[in-house]
Amino acid sequence: MPVLFGSIAAAAVVWLPFMVWSAVAPETLPSKLLYVTGLSRHAHLLLLLKALLVGASWLFGYVGIKSLPLSIAAPIRATGPLWTILFAVLLFHESPTAKQWLGVTVILGSFFVFVWVGRREGIRFHRDRAVFFMIGATLLGAASTLYDKFLLQTAAIRPSAVQAWFTLYLVILLIPAMIYWWRSKNRHVFYWHWSIVAIGLTLLVADFLYFSAIAQPHALISLISPVRRTSVIVAFLLGIFLFKEKQIFAKGACILGIIGGVVLLS
Repeated sequence: MPVLFGSIAAAAVVWLPFMVWSAVAPETLPSKLLYVTGLSRHAHLLLLLKALLVGASWLFGYVGIKSLPLSIAAPIRATGPLWTILFAVLLFHESPTAKQWLGVTVILGSFFVFVWVGRREGIRFHRDRAVFFMIGATLLGAASTLYDKFLLQTAAIRPSAVQAWFTLYLVILLIPAMIYWWRSKNRHVFYWHWSIVAIGLTLLVADFLYFSAIAQPHALISLISPVRRTSVIVAFLLGIFLFKEKQIFAKGACILGIIGGVVLLS
């Protein structure tokens, strides 16, 4: 909880001066990309819902990644594009091509092979709570991705306004959870580390680029989401070389399958 709260707060601290600047003297801003527009009450409610979705997704993801090997947690998260397309079919009645359905099948197949690999490391996918937390984070993340398209294209809210306000709302929403954690008698010992701020700043830059991409008039969420999830390669390599995790070749084959499925989806 303190890692999540600290990283989000770091991002909010970066946005706050630009929010005030935009309200006081918008014409003096160094770039229009940093301009945070004034919003209606309805738009604020939409962004509050965005903060709820993202907060729940990240909280589940942090709990999952705390207990699982990175080389297993990251690939589960990388199945996000699969759920995004399935949600698009169910909710928006989109019709994926035969190649996209093949991609769905390849990703699901790779995921089930991961179940077998996880068992070799003592992880029971159908019993392990951390696995369910990670799956929950992935499903909520997929819902958030579809919602992003609505906010940026249909509701036509600027990327800077979406990121600035939902980040601020997320800090506010996490304060009660942070107080609960602080008052808990069974909480883990917490040590401050500079990387907590680094997490917030890297998320800030990554989300800014991601929102700017979706805001393009002809941007396809079915293409952006799969490309975004190929970050699993970075997490896999760090898990192997930084944390000395095992089952390199088996996990590598699964990741190649997921990436292959992502390419088919896009």
